[in-house]
Amino acid sequence: MLMMRKYLFSAGFALLVAATSVSMTVMTPPAFASEIKYVVNDIPITSGDIAHRAAFLKLQHKKGGDAAQEMIDQTLRLAEARRLGIRISDAQVEAAYQRFASSNKMQLSQLDGVMEKSGVGKDHFKEFIRAQMAWNQALSARYRSGEGGSVTEQDAVRRMLDKGGAKPSATEYMLQQVIFVVPAAERSATLAKRKREADAMRARFNGCNTTREFAKGLIDVTVRDLGRVLAPQLPPDWAEQIKATKVGGATVTRETERGVEFIGICSSREVSDDKTAQMVFQSEGSNDKAADDLSKKYVDELKAKARIVKR
Repeated sequence: MLMMRKYLFSAGFALLVAATSVSMTVMTPPAFASEIKYVVNDIPITSGDIAHRAAFLKLQHKKGGDAAQEMIDQTLRLAEARRLGIRISDAQVEAAYQRFASSNKMQLSQLDGVMEKSGVGKDHFKEFIRAQMAWNQALSARYRSGEGGSVTEQDAVRRMLDKGGAKPSATEYMLQQVIFVVPAAERSATLAKRKREADAMRARFNGCNTTREFAKGLIDVTVRDLGRVLAPQLPPDWAEQIKATKVGGATVTRETERGVEFIGICSSREVSDDKTAQMVFQSEGSNDKAADDLSKKYVDELKAKARIVKR
């Protein structure tokens, strides 16, 4: 399931990475007129929305993409996520936008420039990020309901027999989460200061037993024991950092919708039991094609029930 979520969140970014190295040479885009072209369940899609998406497809080097259809699909996905009570905050979107810039070794101003010069616009790209994050959560809920092809104990036994009776193992982590809380209203004023405080505490981190002692004299710091977490269950945003951090150490700090966070690695061990086997096989089964198929089926169902009016 986690592999599926990670895939879907990164799918729209993958081709953009290659484009960013050359996109700064793109000519200044024309201004987009804005008139309503479609109405999807009472939500308008304008010619400007479609033009921005067409520029995004071009930046990704996607040939034959239908910008209007992509905007219709995105509108349906966002509406479904809202129906399910899924809300992606502006802070979450900004954090993802910043991570995207950092992962491509770009300053935010450079990424803003790429988006504007290509005709995509940073606001359009951020709304794309919001839609992807919301849809990931909607798909995960659908997946957990059984439509993602969850692996039963019988499936796990059969796959073990297919592999000569070998039972797979996975790393089990004991984790601790430290959050330097930043209220949304104070974010612009205090985030940099809180980041310095979190970095200082993280530098002193030497195991989970002393964390609360360190946090005693600090204001608005939350320490959470996350308990035992198997490697396939690690949140995609943290998984690689956790795996790369030694026991007794902590991941680098990250800005999130809650404030500034890091995760301490209390302990780790290899485990191999029926639950682990089931989890590992389910993770292996959550491949890109399965994610695509589930997403397409879900969107097709939404389209069949939707009111889509072309103006």
